[in-house]
Amino acid sequence: MELFGVIENLQYRKVIETPLKEFIFPNFSDIDINSLPPACVVRHKDVPFALCWWRSPKRSRSYPYARVYDTLFKGTTKSVAVIPLVKDEGIGGDRDYLQWDTVSLMSLLNVYVIPAYYCKANKRNDRKIGDQKFDTDHVKRKLEELRNYQASALHWNIKELSKENLSNLIDRVIECYKKIAIQTGVELHSETGLLKFKAKIEEGVQEFISFSRDKAKDAQRRERTTIQPKEQISLGIKASITIKNYLGGLYFLTVDEVERDKDIIYLVESKHSSKSIVPKEGDIKDGLIKMILLTNISRLYLNGKQVKFKPVLKLTSDRMPKNQATINSLLPKLRKRARNFFEKLIEEAKLNNFDIRLEGNS
Repeated sequence: MELFGVIENLQYRKVIETPLKEFIFPNFSDIDINSLPPACVVRHKDVPFALCWWRSPKRSRSYPYARVYDTLFKGTTKSVAVIPLVKDEGIGGDRDYLQWDTVSLMSLLNVYVIPAYYCKANKRNDRKIGDQKFDTDHVKRKLEELRNYQASALHWNIKELSKENLSNLIDRVIECYKKIAIQTGVELHSETGLLKFKAKIEEGVQEFISFSRDKAKDAQRRERTTIQPKEQISLGIKASITIKNYLGGLYFLTVDEVERDKDIIYLVESKHSSKSIVPKEGDIKDGLIKMILLTNISRLYLNGKQVKFKPVLKLTSDRMPKNQATINSLLPKLRKRARNFFEKLIEEAKLNNFDIRLEGNS
């Protein structure tokens, strides 16, 4: 099954708003990215940024999209995402790289990306490191530069992903992880992979795109054979979807379920909870970023043929009885805050033309 979608424009009406704590700094030199919440507003004089930072460049880990969602449409001058170029957890963990299409997606959402790197870490065990800290001076310099930057996020992000800039950053990554390995006594992944990454960057943008997309496709293939803990798949087929946007970006994504009912294809993003009656807010917001993409597809092709479609956000729970998985039966069972959140979610779905589906397993 081949799904291919085209996005020609991006429009979305956000209803769920999470208040972000605001930090006022007389100078950007006073900012320490490592001491800030994962999503917040940073203000220098009369210039506010809605800022979030990612723990890993991998989009499916630690749900960074939920943080991005919280910083969108906040009325600030710019939305900013600080994303590690590489994160190495040690020989007993993963090593993830920033992908071109991650930054393309941020450009689509008009989010300015600051590729960053870790310079400190603690030993977690003999094979893994943790509590990694960004080089805060690098982030300060970039925020200062962004303060007076007038062009779009697309132009900024292309500049930040230039081979000159990324080549210098990967040198810093290599240097810092060497120091971390010595300081913690933990073996990290071979430097060969980082040098290969640098070589691809220095060959030019197309090689970097190919490198990152190959990794994205590999992850996509692995994900298609894996049901994540926060996904409860009961119907339909898990499938790949490639989305092309008007900026020329290609996104290699997976859809948790693809269902066909007569002439309509349902593209289903699933979020699951095993302990509460509905998934957590962060999981749902992560799903909403996917809804922003899916609701803005102007044309969808299945095996090369254009088809009608409907995006669906499916929320499943082991605590929800199968015969009571309806909006009317759910809302009275929720606490006030959760009920308020869910009512806004329902309104957001109506405004943006996607369905919410509930499914109980008990």
